[in-house]
Amino acid sequence: MQELTDRFGRAHHYLRISVTDRCNLRCLYCMPEEGASFTESDKLLSYDDIEKVVRAGASLGIRKLRITGGEPLVRPRLAELIQRLSRIPGITDIAMTTNGIFLAKEAHALKAAGLNRVNISLDTLDPARFRLIARSGGIQRVLEGIESACDAGFHPVKLNCVLLKGLNEDEIAAFLELAYEKPLHVRFIEYMPIGHADDGWKKHYLPLQKVMDIARQQGYRLTREDGVTGSGPSENWQMEGAQGSFGLIHPVSDQFCRSCNRLRLTADGHLKPCLYWVDELNVKQALGSEEDMKQLFYRAMAIKPENHEMAMKLAGEGQSHTPTSRRMSQIGG
Repeated sequence: MQELTDRFGRAHHYLRISVTDRCNLRCLYCMPEEGASFTESDKLLSYDDIEKVVRAGASLGIRKLRITGGEPLVRPRLAELIQRLSRIPGITDIAMTTNGIFLAKEAHALKAAGLNRVNISLDTLDPARFRLIARSGGIQRVLEGIESACDAGFHPVKLNCVLLKGLNEDEIAAFLELAYEKPLHVRFIEYMPIGHADDGWKKHYLPLQKVMDIARQQGYRLTREDGVTGSGPSENWQMEGAQGSFGLIHPVSDQFCRSCNRLRLTADGHLKPCLYWVDELNVKQALGSEEDMKQLFYRAMAIKPENHEMAMKLAGEGQSHTPTSRRMSQIGG
């Protein structure tokens, strides 16, 4: 078996699977305020289709899966898909990223089906600001979802906080306190220019050095933490005496492409070697043959670029490839 290694020697064992591009929120960094043109249900990959893709990938060394959206829990019977994927030989870890709105009623069923870990998006702890950023209410339901995830036995439970200059940077200290007081891993994420044709994202972009500055100002004694399960590109820190921890994901200010080990499967059936660039391969033409599907994975390795060059966009410099026009909700993050 020839495993999935690209031209730059990076081995790939991680597949992120978007099961839908629909979402019940309209977060300003993810989707236009007016929403987006969602894929018709009959054009989404079916659970049978997704299982075929994963079986082919697993035979080539894919071990880790992450279920994403849109919001994955708007897709019916998601626990059924989790159970099917967990039984595929070679798959050892399945995680999910969710906005948490529907998680409280689904957490235990998802855990029983074989979901190992959960990441919950939460960009603010203030109800009014939640309505501003998510363009919807529901923060209490998210908080209930976090409690249910902990109660169901997920570990670690991670909170994904996209930092937005001028919108939520004043809550960094509050999120650090949350990680100190509760067994949660808070991950601060830089705002990325995914699907933005203009430079409007720059006014809200904030380098994550700000988090470290505030953590030290608050008097936390910090040590690097390497034991956070499924941490991927996150730079993790432990606060002395804390129940939880925090991490920094800085794709723009300190891009981590040299260690990239992931591919993405979009809800409408495209394999993307890189989140940022336009390149993608249609998997639907290969669904009838596992060998054809394997060859599609190899093609993804052949066209994967060395890096995403987001920092060059921030600096207003020219780029070597064409950025995607898809928004984050249409890719799966």
